Amino acid sequence: MSTIHIESLLKKVEKPGRYIGGEFNEIRKDHAAAGTTFAFAFPDLYEIGMSYMGMQILYNIINHEESLLCERVFAPAVDMEKLMREEGVPLFALESKTPVREFDVLGFTLQYEMSFTNMLNMLDLAGIPLHADERGADAPLIIAGGPCAYDPEPLADFVDVFLIGDGEESLPAFLKLYGEYKAAGKSRKAFLQEAVKIQGVYVPRFYEPVYNEDGTLKEVRKLYDGAPDRVRKAMVQELDLAEYPVKPLVPMIEIVQDRAVVELFRGCTRGCRFCQAGMIYRPVRERSPEKIFAIADQVTKNTGQDEMTLLSLSTSDYSHFEEMATDLIDLCTERHVGLSLPSLRLDSFSFKVLNEIQKYRKSGLTFAPEAGTQRLRNVINKNITEENIFSSVRQAIELGWKHIKFYFMMGLPGETLEDLDGIADIAQRVMQLNREMHVAGSSRFNVTVSVSNFVPKAHTPFQWAPQDADFTEKHDYLSAKMKIKGVSFHYHDDPVSRLEAVFARGDRRTGYFLEQAWKNGCKFDSWSENYSAEGWQKAEDAFREKYGYGTDFYRTRERSYEEVLPWDIVDCGVSKAFLMREMEKAKEAVTTDDCRIRCNGCGVNTWAKCPLEGIHG
Repeated sequence: MSTIHIESLLKKVEKPGRYIGGEFNEIRKDHAAAGTTFAFAFPDLYEIGMSYMGMQILYNIINHEESLLCERVFAPAVDMEKLMREEGVPLFALESKTPVREFDVLGFTLQYEMSFTNMLNMLDLAGIPLHADERGADAPLIIAGGPCAYDPEPLADFVDVFLIGDGEESLPAFLKLYGEYKAAGKSRKAFLQEAVKIQGVYVPRFYEPVYNEDGTLKEVRKLYDGAPDRVRKAMVQELDLAEYPVKPLVPMIEIVQDRAVVELFRGCTRGCRFCQAGMIYRPVRERSPEKIFAIADQVTKNTGQDEMTLLSLSTSDYSHFEEMATDLIDLCTERHVGLSLPSLRLDSFSFKVLNEIQKYRKSGLTFAPEAGTQRLRNVINKNITEENIFSSVRQAIELGWKHIKFYFMMGLPGETLEDLDGIADIAQRVMQLNREMHVAGSSRFNVTVSVSNFVPKAHTPFQWAPQDADFTEKHDYLSAKMKIKGVSFHYHDDPVSRLEAVFARGDRRTGYFLEQAWKNGCKFDSWSENYSAEGWQKAEDAFREKYGYGTDFYRTRERSYEEVLPWDIVDCGVSKAFLMREMEKAKEAVTTDDCRIRCNGCGVNTWAKCPLEGIHG
């Protein structure tokens, strides 16, 4: 094992704390004593990666296995990368400053598509060949997981193994198996042939896509008979039994989410048709109130954080929400720790609890109606009404909130200008409601409206839908409508949303597009100051020259139910038949009940334990 001395570089860069390690609760282990060494890579800045709870969970689990070692690596900022390349310093892990190319396994978590160029850049900075078929036995095995791995094909040429689903289940088993094969001196090929028996493991080299003349996917041909026909996601069945880090790493510098985190549950029962997380994380699995309280008690003791937040897709849908929240309020009050309750639903959260948390300092409230009219909310299965919206706003104003933020989406399937008018109408009516109520001090009241662009995602009912060809005209239209006193309006960048759609539904050929963009200098693409329109356009031109069509083939083309989809190789538990039914209901603006009311036959309970099965109609 070699280590890197970076002291001379740290004096020349912004935020040297990104690169030094040594955080409170950091775990250091002996490389020589480990059966398998694993570098966990987050392809973005330290401040972003250290806010990701999944890294904390897996870091803790892996390092508590005697035969395994886990260290962290993040994408260096532009200034640090420049110095590293000039000085010949390869990418290194924080804990030991060991070059990541000396680890047995290098694993990337893929949380969003616009981190893909950073992944390629990190491989290059580490001195590791980009393409899986160019790497020898002395190179680390490159693996990847996270939500973007549910459509793994855009990165299939670069990644040796994808781990689909909950990493707590598959990653330790995978790393232990690797250690056994390494100790026995067996080949990497032999290891991979055995590894595919682990649930959630997808090895791209064992499959070959075959295309039709029109560019669509004809079939995926297996090249190794022992590989599964479809890769079923790994899943933690009992969340109470899953290990959770009660001594998480405390960051060296301020990060995006700089607070203690307690996970309530995984999954969501709402069934929003645009939401990938709501589909791929099914079924709902909750921690018990007792377990949540015990974790919160230990985490606040072991970190010194002055704020705690609860992690889930929809906090107020937790079965014992008010009981749990009341107990945590008491705990946090006693410890002088602030409590944050994100992801609250308009139609279910308790204003009593929220008012108790923010009784002295009321920060903004955030609501997510997603669409401006009831018709479009029905299309996307966002089961909230206009009455839900305005009754909640009325309560908020009465209780003294001065700032309300609304999230909407633009470009949803079936959207019309009337739906955009509805967004402006909601903002206008909320301001009018505040004026009519004449609450003391409410003259300082203001509203923020943020609009994101619809990106069709794999494993959702809208996976067949096209993305809007151009959002710019709609942004201009809505901007003109939103010139309302007291209302601020923001919207997401169009080019980034277009690229997200390409990689969210791309096949293996889009890896060429990605690589060309990286070669053109593209990286940190979700950061506006780093986005290179020229670099991506050159990549588009190269892609069109190579294949005869552009990337709009993946973005704006509506797909038929009969078409073979690149991500069909992955079984997320939700059946295609269910997704088709939901798409047809969307076309008719018909809603589907919450899973907590009625089982809708999504298919996940055919091989996973659904806690809601049998308790509803």
